[in-house]
Amino acid sequence: MTMSFIRSLTFSAVILAALLSPAQRRNDPLTPQEIDQIRDSSWEPQQRLTLYIKFARARLDALEQVRNDPKVKDRAQQTHDKLDDFARIYDELNDNIDTYVERRDDIRKPLKLIIAADTEFQAKLRALKDAAGVTPDEARQYEFVLSNALETLDTSADDHRKLLADQEEAAKHRKKSDSKQAGRNE
Repeated sequence: MTMSFIRSLTFSAVILAALLSPAQRRNDPLTPQEIDQIRDSSWEPQQRLTLYIKFARARLDALEQVRNDPKVKDRAQQTHDKLDDFARIYDELNDNIDTYVERRDDIRKPLKLIIAADTEFQAKLRALKDAAGVTPDEARQYEFVLSNALETLDTSADDHRKLLADQEEAAKHRKKSDSKQAGRNE
């Protein structure tokens, strides 16, 4: 292939991606107020991670309201959208955890809250998956996003427990190292 053909192919791909991306983009799952709260807590792991838990929980609560309200129209689509919002917020939570781990921050306290929330979120999503009275057609409309959310939660819950154990172990070693250092300085 010639270089001009490759360039034109690359250019076409970029143009196509630019044209398709606005159609595929959804709104941010966070409200402007929630974004401000996240921004204000930017480098405080305890506060920031707790906010993500709160926002994820709020999306599941909204999902339960949609599922329980007999007046809701297009329940399957709304269920899909609320699940998608939950999953996107939960992914942001995990991205933030990764950032704090890379920075070597001690996030043991918020990890304990996250692990408890993982269990709560798993129970709610499993209850949705096993819900009685849902037609197969309705369930198909949100089955993929629900399965992905459950899979992400299951994997993340294990990762969070391992990370907490690692951080607990590292804290023990720091404490021993600090006490040895203090003994030498005396």
